[in-house]
Amino acid sequence: MPVITLPDGSMKKFDHPVTVQQVAESIGAGLAKAALAGKVGGKLVDTSYLIDQDSDLSIITSKDEEGLDVIRHSCAHLMAQAVQQLFPSAQVTIGPVIEDGFYYDFGFERAFTPEDLAAIEARMHEIVKQDLVVHRSLMSREDAIKLFEKKGEKYKVEIIAAIPPGEQLSFYQQGEFIDLCRGPHVPSTGKFKAFKLLKVAGAYWRGDSNNAMLQRIYGTAWADQKSLDAYLHRLEEAEKRDHRKLAKKFDLFHMQDEAPGMVFWHPNGWSIYRVLEDYVRAKLATRGYQEIRTPQVVGRTLWEKSGHWDKFRQNMFMLEADEVPFAVKPMNCPCHVQVYNQGIKSYRDLPLRLAEFGCCHRYEPSGALHGLMRVRSFVQDDAHIFCTEEQIQAEVADFIKLVFEMYADFGFNEVLIRLSTRPDERVGSDLMWDKAENALELALKQANLDYKLCPKEGAFYGPKIEFSLKDCLGRVWQCGTIQVDFSMPERLEATYIAEDGSKQTPVMLHRAALGSLERFIGILIEETAGSFPVWLAPIQAVVLNITDAQRPRCVELTSFLQKQGFRVLEDLRNEKIGFKIREHTIQRVPYLLVIGDREVDNQTISVRTREGEDLGSFTQDEFVELLNSQINNRWRSEPLVPQKKPATV
Repeated sequence: MPVITLPDGSMKKFDHPVTVQQVAESIGAGLAKAALAGKVGGKLVDTSYLIDQDSDLSIITSKDEEGLDVIRHSCAHLMAQAVQQLFPSAQVTIGPVIEDGFYYDFGFERAFTPEDLAAIEARMHEIVKQDLVVHRSLMSREDAIKLFEKKGEKYKVEIIAAIPPGEQLSFYQQGEFIDLCRGPHVPSTGKFKAFKLLKVAGAYWRGDSNNAMLQRIYGTAWADQKSLDAYLHRLEEAEKRDHRKLAKKFDLFHMQDEAPGMVFWHPNGWSIYRVLEDYVRAKLATRGYQEIRTPQVVGRTLWEKSGHWDKFRQNMFMLEADEVPFAVKPMNCPCHVQVYNQGIKSYRDLPLRLAEFGCCHRYEPSGALHGLMRVRSFVQDDAHIFCTEEQIQAEVADFIKLVFEMYADFGFNEVLIRLSTRPDERVGSDLMWDKAENALELALKQANLDYKLCPKEGAFYGPKIEFSLKDCLGRVWQCGTIQVDFSMPERLEATYIAEDGSKQTPVMLHRAALGSLERFIGILIEETAGSFPVWLAPIQAVVLNITDAQRPRCVELTSFLQKQGFRVLEDLRNEKIGFKIREHTIQRVPYLLVIGDREVDNQTISVRTREGEDLGSFTQDEFVELLNSQINNRWRSEPLVPQKKPATV
């Protein structure tokens, strides 16, 4: 006679075991129709799940985040069923949920075409109309192997054969289609309201380039058509803002096969990079960081001592000199400990904050490379803080303030925070972990910040906080992090003399606010669509003459502004002024400074914005004041532009 406790605290009593669906029906017809799954005692289950004892229950619908995952997971099965109906020789492999959608990998004799995707999607809609019931069943490993061998599904046989013997497996079937899956899934195919197949790509079986190439079909599914349309619109906007396309348009950087995953910066792009680097450097200088520089190539022995050789060597670029093995550094931290270890340190020297714009190299699979977002050579705004246990909380609190200050300067005001705590496999005592986790949590609470607790997701050496930015398209980018490390200082013999004269091991805080500068610039390019704020823009203003008579004044003005430290160019081509204005507007130059006879006579500047607004006439000093105001204001709400009388051009 189970008693079911619902999320609002109310209880329902039954005189017999009941399914999740039956509980939903007892609450109301609307909920029964909307039910996709249930959560019993915190575990996600099908609506057919039988409850035979007192339990907490939440009915999951498409309004819940878990409900959307159930829809997407089930939609992957719907797609696989449609594929096998249309292409009977296609073999299914794996089909997980991913962010905003799903994919399924298929073994097939040829690549799927856009016409194939359209046919598959149409067949999916037909299966939805059939409203096929989705059944869950259990099967032994041996019986499952026999079933899929009979069906000729060699990939499924390989997957099942890798599962330990004697383990009971769950399968989901809709119509003639059956697949191995933990579930849960929607009750029937009629539950799908809005989905779209997006693209097809190649993918190696089990991610190994030595294995067969499969066809990976990506799709997305949503609770309703409105949500799907909004997502597709975001995809269109993201395509327009693709930083690789904009890099060509604005001449920022390029990449080529001779240096995969490495950036060739052009003058415009390098200008942004230098401004970004100088900005970070200035911020760190006000908080007591000391900038250092460490070698690019370091002997294997150091990576063995630090622990990176065992855990990271597959991602390291190796070389040999004088019969000694070396690695191009994939991260800066072991080298920073070497700087710390020079000379005896006292507790009075702590916290010691060492920063480096150190170039790191990591071997990323070629298929994972993606413009600036995923590279093999990158620089982080990297720093390491050596401190005592008692200083952790204060250092973390100061870093949190710095992170939010910097993100606001770049126009990001929505920051998502994750606190990841001790994993099962870890180093250090529970007491040390307690202190570190409490320090991180207290710093977040004192800053009055919301955060998501992620148990067991910390690094083996310590807990961490991650900071993610939400951009104008709603995409989330993980950028900043601060990690507490008990392991590396001890492994690399870092010590300090405590107040009582004893020798102690410092705690090491790994921290970065922006993360990879390359990746952060990629984010900025897409966030702004190339319309950088004045302080970051490669060219802040361009001086334009109307006729050749204004050439001397344009040259003089350009020189004056450049001497003030502004990035200004002149365009003295023998072209119509309208043509030049349009060209530089397309290039997203923030200010277009037009000089005609009137401006020469009055020693003024006619100022236009890239948005096409005529700001009127300015004196040189007024325009310098405007530029300085916006540069100093960074990306925060723009200062008011002085009202000027419109100029005639």
